[in-house]
Amino acid sequence: MKSVYKITLLFGITILVSSCHNNAAPNYQYFPNMYESVGYETYSESNAFKNGKEGQLPAEGTINRGFEPFEYENSTAGYELAKANLKSPLDSLSRDSEKGAALFEIYCVSCHGASGNGKGKLVEREKFLGVPSYADRVITEGSIFHVITYGLNSMGSHANQLSAHERWLVTDYVLKLKSEL
Repeated sequence: MKSVYKITLLFGITILVSSCHNNAAPNYQYFPNMYESVGYETYSESNAFKNGKEGQLPAEGTINRGFEPFEYENSTAGYELAKANLKSPLDSLSRDSEKGAALFEIYCVSCHGASGNGKGKLVEREKFLGVPSYADRVITEGSIFHVITYGLNSMGSHANQLSAHERWLVTDYVLKLKSEL
């Protein structure tokens, strides 16, 4: 009988102690601003900056982290200059034809075809017309890289999808396909 009283007393104390805890109001916070920060609206007025706006433009001359500037402009003159002067920075150890082929398969095959003949699935289904064969064009490393970077005619830029190194790998693979045609 004594054990029943002890168990009941222990159970009652446990319930009493656990019922004092309130999940809605936890313990005191030390530096509550770290947990509940003041939210500023991006385009609202504020006196945090001189011009009175929260959203600020990047400083003049800054570039995104990891971005490599391309010194040839997006124009016909820039294309011709790149075609004549731009050379691949890849050495024999950096050239990876398997990686270039995989990237070509992802981004280029649907229009240019697996062999570079300009007869990809989208051309066969007449979604895009006039995609040239690599054999019909005078192309160089520089012209291919320029076109992948900026796009040409109905082909859009792939600079956001491919890093500069990956664009050079695709360029190397395109030249390999041209030599096989």
